[in-house]
Amino acid sequence: MKWLTRCTLIISVLFASVASAQLTIEITQGQDNPTPIAIVPFAGSQGLSEDLTAIISNDLLYSGQFSPLARGDMLGHPTKQSEVYYRDWRAVGSDYLVIGKVTKEATGYRLAYEVYDVGGQRLILSNRVTGTLSGLRDMAHLASDQIFEKLTGMRGAFSTKILYVNRRPLGAGEYQYNLMMADADGQREKSILSSGHPILSPTWSPNGKEIAYVSFESTRPAIYRQVLATAKREKLTNFKGLNSAPSYSPDGKKLAMVLSKDGSPDIYIMDLATKRLTRVTKHYAIETEPSWSNDGKSILYTSDKGGSPQIYRVNLGDNWQERVTFQGAYNARARVLRDGSGIVMVHRSERGGDFHIALQNLERGTLRMLSGNALDESPTVAPNGSMMLYATKKGGRSILSAVSIDGGARFNLPSKQGDVREPSWSPFLN
Repeated sequence: MKWLTRCTLIISVLFASVASAQLTIEITQGQDNPTPIAIVPFAGSQGLSEDLTAIISNDLLYSGQFSPLARGDMLGHPTKQSEVYYRDWRAVGSDYLVIGKVTKEATGYRLAYEVYDVGGQRLILSNRVTGTLSGLRDMAHLASDQIFEKLTGMRGAFSTKILYVNRRPLGAGEYQYNLMMADADGQREKSILSSGHPILSPTWSPNGKEIAYVSFESTRPAIYRQVLATAKREKLTNFKGLNSAPSYSPDGKKLAMVLSKDGSPDIYIMDLATKRLTRVTKHYAIETEPSWSNDGKSILYTSDKGGSPQIYRVNLGDNWQERVTFQGAYNARARVLRDGSGIVMVHRSERGGDFHIALQNLERGTLRMLSGNALDESPTVAPNGSMMLYATKKGGRSILSAVSIDGGARFNLPSKQGDVREPSWSPFLN
C-alpha cells in the first residue's frame, strides 16, 4: 500500500554536498474578492539587501486574503501621516494603506510603519519591528503577521518555517536526500540533514526547537530527533522492522510512532524523558500515521482493519477506538485543524481514481475536496489554520502546493532542482 511501501525502502549510506533547491512561489488561484491594500515603498529602505515592502506585499498576496496595489499604480508615496491623502487611495480602489520608514540603528535596523483605513480615513495601527542586517526578512515577516492580524482578526503565520525533503538524482540510480528548512514563503532554505538514504516524516516539536524524522542511514529505518539550535541528534528507535511516522504530543513530552517490533505495525507512545514505550494499538492489520488531538487525549491513526485504509481514533484514557471516516475507498494521513473542527487527509473516492487532499468536518461528517491534482499526499496545516501545504505532482516532478482551508487561494512551491515532498509546517515561533 502507498503509505506502507514508502517506508520499506533500504538504500546504502552516502553523504553528499548540498546544492541549492530554492522554492519559488507560483500563484495558481486567488480569492474571488481579496481586500485591496496599498503598501508604499518604505522610506530609507533603498539599497538594503532585502526589499521589505515587497516581502510584506508578497506575504499578504500569498495568504489569498489581500490584493496589493502595484507600485506603478500608486498616485503618491507618503512616508508620514501628514502626506496621506485618502482621496488618492480611494481613487485607485485601496481599502487600506501601509506606509513606513526604515532607520539604521547602532544594533541593526528599525521599521516603523502605520496602517490606515482608507474608507474610514483613520489610523488603525502604528507599530515598529527591529532586527539585524541578516534578519531583515524576519522584520518584514513579523510586520506582515501584525498587519494580517489587525485586518483579519487571525494571527499571521508568515514568520513560521516549513520542513521538506528534497531528492536529487546523482546518476546510476542513486539519489541525494536533503532535509530542508525554509521560511513559510520558501525563501532562506538551509539543509538540516544530507544523506544518500531516504528521509521521511519530518515533524516539529510544539515549541519549534527540535524536530523528529525517519532516516534510513543505518541498516533499517530509525527515528531520530534533532535540536535545531545545536544540530545535536539522538536516535530514539532502531528496532527490527518498521520505525516510522513520529508525532509529538501537544506538550512535547511524548512521541507517538509506528513500530512493528512485536509483529504487525502498531501505534506506540514514547516518553521522551524515560524512553519508556507504551503500546496503544494491537491488531493484525496495519495501524500507522498517528496524529494527536489538540488536547492530547486521543490519537487519530490510519488502519486497514475494515478492509481499506480509513481514519480511526483511540482515546488514550480508556483505549476506546472508533472509526472516523466512512466516505471513500481510501482515507489516510489525517491532520487535525487547530480549532479541532475538522481533519485534512489524503482521500480517494469509492470510484477509485486519483488521491486528493480532503477536509472532513468532525461534527457534521461532511467532506470537501481541497486539491485537484493526481497523487496528492502529506498534508500539513499552518499554525493559524488558514492554509494547508501538501506534496503533489506537476510535469512529472514532485512539488509542494498550498491551498487555503476554504479552498479560495492556491499556489505552488516547485523547487529549482530535484523533487520536493514530505512537508511539515512549524508551530508559531515568536
